[in-house]
Amino acid sequence: MRKHLLLGLIALVAAHGAALAQEWPAKQPIHVIISNTPGSALDVTARIVFEQVSRQIGQTVVAENRPGAANVIGIAAVAKAEPDGSTVLVTTSGIAIAPYTHMTLPYDTTRDLRAVMPLGNLTNVMITPAGRFKSLQDLVVAAKAKPNALTYASLGPGSTGNLSAERLGLSAGFKALQVPFKGTAEGVADLAAGRIDFFFTPITAALGLIRENKVEALAIGSSSRSSLMPNLPTTVETGYPDSDYNFWIGVFVPAATPQPIAARLHDEIRTALQTAEIKDRLAKFGAEPMDMTLAQFEAYFNKELEINAALVKAANISPR
Repeated sequence: MRKHLLLGLIALVAAHGAALAQEWPAKQPIHVIISNTPGSALDVTARIVFEQVSRQIGQTVVAENRPGAANVIGIAAVAKAEPDGSTVLVTTSGIAIAPYTHMTLPYDTTRDLRAVMPLGNLTNVMITPAGRFKSLQDLVVAAKAKPNALTYASLGPGSTGNLSAERLGLSAGFKALQVPFKGTAEGVADLAAGRIDFFFTPITAALGLIRENKVEALAIGSSSRSSLMPNLPTTVETGYPDSDYNFWIGVFVPAATPQPIAARLHDEIRTALQTAEIKDRLAKFGAEPMDMTLAQFEAYFNKELEINAALVKAANISPR
């Protein structure tokens, strides 16, 4: 009798899960909250992917930009939303940094949010003024000879540019001086003018200047090479272990979102990312694929939290 009851309960739960997935989205339209400004790399990537998701499911998807406070405003909006799959967050890897660079947050990263699917890794490239350094090793030698004499651009403490530079510095054994900028374009312009020594920046922001020989690319800062510059090695390949740092874009939902809904959302996004048109558009934008299952991305995100906690501590970045 107990065995039959148990089997019956399992079947009931499975049927309920399938029904939830089938009914998604129960509310329409689906709201995709983008935690950065219109026209940003995050914004463009999110819109490219979710336009395709909308076509696949035959439902309206409304993209809303909620920028501010280093992505915190947009993240908080989804963390407190109804966990029914009708509100989805698209944000950057900064979500795995914020817990260690902010004194307080209006949400709990691990308790309030659930990782669903990465949309891609936006390759970072290390650029320097044209002719200043012959190689990455040349830059490291100069930086070690005069601690804090070299300068690097970033978008502020805790930004990808900051953490990329600190991770390389910890691996290679040097310290450089951070110069914060309001935006990537300003940092690239100052570097091209020779006022900054190096900058880890999204590759598409510098590709034109690299090809015009106005700045020089020394290495890829991400874990793998870029399809846009396949011959340029990574910092790890150049000889500096554990120096890579990834700037990825990912999809999250409220933590209490039922498993069937999270799984259906993941599968629809994964299908969109595998279509030829979307792959081509993202590749031109510098986004490298990060194909993962739901469980793999959840594990990856948890590992990113661990890495950033250790990095922020090692680099002595004070929470603000």
